[in-house]
Amino acid sequence: MLQFILNQNIHTEETLDPNTTVLNYLRQHCGKTGTKEGCASGDCGACTVVVGELVGDDIRYRTLNSCLTFVPALHGKQLITVEDLKHDGALHPVQQAMADCHGSQCGFCTPGFVMSLFALDKNHPEHDHAATLEALSGNLCRCTGYRPILAAAQQALNTPHTDHFDAAHAHTLRMLRDIHPTGPTELSANGHRCFIPQTTAQLAELYQQHPEARLLAGGTDLALEVTQFHRALPTLIHVGQISEMKTLTVLEDRLEVGAAVALTDLYATLSQHFPDFGELLHRFASLQIRNQGTLGGNIGNASPIGDSPPLLIALDAKLQLRCGTQQRTIALEDFFLDYRKTVLTAGEFIEKIIIPTSENVEFRAYKVSKRIDDDISAVCAAFAVRLEAGIVAQIRIAFGGMAATPKRALNAEQALLGQPWHVTTIEQGCLALAQDFTPLSDFRASKEYRLLVAQNLMRKWHLELNAPLTTTRVTDYV
Repeated sequence: MLQFILNQNIHTEETLDPNTTVLNYLRQHCGKTGTKEGCASGDCGACTVVVGELVGDDIRYRTLNSCLTFVPALHGKQLITVEDLKHDGALHPVQQAMADCHGSQCGFCTPGFVMSLFALDKNHPEHDHAATLEALSGNLCRCTGYRPILAAAQQALNTPHTDHFDAAHAHTLRMLRDIHPTGPTELSANGHRCFIPQTTAQLAELYQQHPEARLLAGGTDLALEVTQFHRALPTLIHVGQISEMKTLTVLEDRLEVGAAVALTDLYATLSQHFPDFGELLHRFASLQIRNQGTLGGNIGNASPIGDSPPLLIALDAKLQLRCGTQQRTIALEDFFLDYRKTVLTAGEFIEKIIIPTSENVEFRAYKVSKRIDDDISAVCAAFAVRLEAGIVAQIRIAFGGMAATPKRALNAEQALLGQPWHVTTIEQGCLALAQDFTPLSDFRASKEYRLLVAQNLMRKWHLELNAPLTTTRVTDYV
């Protein structure tokens, strides 16, 4: 049984296909057609909705792409759509601002922009240009109407106001507490099932009973199998309710990150310990994706162009894996076997990511893509080095987009290890990269471009460490 709040009413679903996306649920089951399908892949933001959930004693509002969100992810939460904003015949302040500033042209993308502005209004009740750009980075306007949309954001956030969500805040809190999940549940229909455990132990037991099941965390990659490839997912296990896997622990010498921690929740901590990791995470897809996607999912899908694995490999991160009651810890670099293949055995899953936080290592990361926001890497590079008296004493270099898996550049490391930190040494490392990788050509980049970019990133890395105050920040490089 599934319970969530929609338009201040508690909805209960007992027989619903768990492959149903929130977008299709709204349009086909609820008749709420304000939410639009633009791409069905999380790239355009037309389908943006807002989800409220209990965090401590308050409600946290976040945007999601409804085209990539399966209905089981709503369990115990509040779903807000564009139809819910108008109240007593009056437009919501963000809607009124869009109208006043002529922010809508053809209107197809407008509901998504409105919902992103609504969440921004709830989370930043004052005008913050940087926060506005981030909030809207996952919404595309095909009529190129960004200037009036930004003006609408400025008007809405510069005009003090309250809305009917504020008035109903205490009531919504009570409803969320009433439907807060207390035990495992299940949703099934059309021969498809989704289990929703509440603890890691329940997950481990379920996964051993159903090793064929697909684990559903944020679903931003998995959902594409349904929306783009039209494949059914017969058995799902949703891990988003497991609090143990959503914890981030800062210890003296390491970070321990639960596999189900949303990428948005990692930004502040990673930025503090590894500024370049934080900056690259800021460019990870869009805010909607970061609100939903998880670090464990980004690793577990084993994509060769995932943004986080090269950085984590360079930092010598480890994974805590679990199968039943058994746990094992492995180096992340040993997790990937081949394209989309990992060492995970039947019923085994990523439980935790462990990231060392040595103060003696200089860490840099670079992402090269066709556009800055909401794009996948053509090449992603990460470098961790420790210098002693001008000599390379320790080094780890990792790349994504250069092979079938995220991978260390071992020949380049050997060319640099024990050598003076000098441009001549770097050039030797650049030559060694050609022995480490034989990249492929695809629609993102040719193999020649990828190798040249990887070599140039090594040169950029050297320049940055030599002149950190005068060199452009790494993540500005595109």
